Amino acid sequence: MKLSSELSAFSKRIKYSFNKPELLVRALTHSSFSSATRPDNQRLEFLGDRVLGLVIAQTLLEKDISASEGVLAPRFNAMVRKETCAEIAREINLGEVLKLGNSEMASGGRKKQAILGDTMEALIAAIYLDGGFVVVSEFITQLWGDRINKVEHDARDPKTSLQELVQGWGQSPPIYSVVERSGPDHDPIFKVSVLVTSGESGEGTSKSKRLAEQVAAKNLLERIKGE
Repeated sequence: MKLSSELSAFSKRIKYSFNKPELLVRALTHSSFSSATRPDNQRLEFLGDRVLGLVIAQTLLEKDISASEGVLAPRFNAMVRKETCAEIAREINLGEVLKLGNSEMASGGRKKQAILGDTMEALIAAIYLDGGFVVVSEFITQLWGDRINKVEHDARDPKTSLQELVQGWGQSPPIYSVVERSGPDHDPIFKVSVLVTSGESGEGTSKSKRLAEQVAAKNLLERIKGE
């Protein structure tokens, strides 16, 4: 099988040449574009999620040999979550080469976080099946390298940290509310507020409700700690 010029250029961009090009094609094929003769990438996504987890876990263990499981776990979660996979997918312009159905393309599928994150995992699986564990480990550590090196000592997400803080004060869990939603349906912007029982509040804005909640919690934590 010969790759199209578009996929050949993408292969060069990620610095990996496939021995079995059909694996790359399958990794980039969304379910909206699949058919009986054109399988989608969902099975690869399933495998890629596990391969990514193993590589990141091993890398974190080797990077900090004294870290406890309690410290490693939040670092691990920060590296393998869908948002991080989608961010890296954007950095390598993965959206440009996705194989999507017409309806998914019309709704902005090339920019959707879930699709980008899933396809990034499928790509990892394709490289693993094509080149083996050592090759895919090098691929992942190259793309994730800066994030792994900069991961915070305590990488718990802000929502968890805020909830633990206010519960330590004897308060109820924080309440999150969507203040505003703007932008087109395929690329929305959410503004979320967070309120705690003692009256402190914060706001955050992002492209997903979940991330906006994280930003709001982080902003409130910083305000509380600054007081």
